[in-house]
Amino acid sequence: MLAIPLAIPWAPARAAAADELAALFVRSCLPYAGRPAALRQWAARMKLPAVPDPARRAFLNGAPGQVFDASTATEKLAVLSSDDGICAVVTDHAGDGETAAALSLALTGAGVTFRLVIERDDRENPKLHHREYLAAVKGRAWRILAATVHDPSPGQAMLTAAPE
Repeated sequence: MLAIPLAIPWAPARAAAADELAALFVRSCLPYAGRPAALRQWAARMKLPAVPDPARRAFLNGAPGQVFDASTATEKLAVLSSDDGICAVVTDHAGDGETAAALSLALTGAGVTFRLVIERDDRENPKLHHREYLAAVKGRAWRILAATVHDPSPGQAMLTAAPE
């Protein structure tokens, strides 16, 4: 199992939403992507409350799974655990560029090697911007998708991991 510290030493105590999103992603999705039962056990140990229906269904777009409220005193955050093993974290207030920078910093800080393989605006909704990465560390590999609002003002952002 990937050992990633719960407290990221380089993350400031009151980090911006993008920093908190990326730190949560590295702590939750990277160690547990592809292992939904283990992710849910981690969420229980962290005392993250389950998000009830209908919000759970909305977060998962109807797919089976669980959602956990990981909000902090300063930011709204959620961890999504799909039954098929896909893991995601989401916030409602992170900018496009700052999310990409925070993800890069968090992955580098965790010793993960990664490369951007696709960057494009969504074909159906040009306000959405997608960055897809391939990442690996210690024999584990992931496909990571960063989906953000392509707008100068911060909006929703989601980081998703699926094992390769």
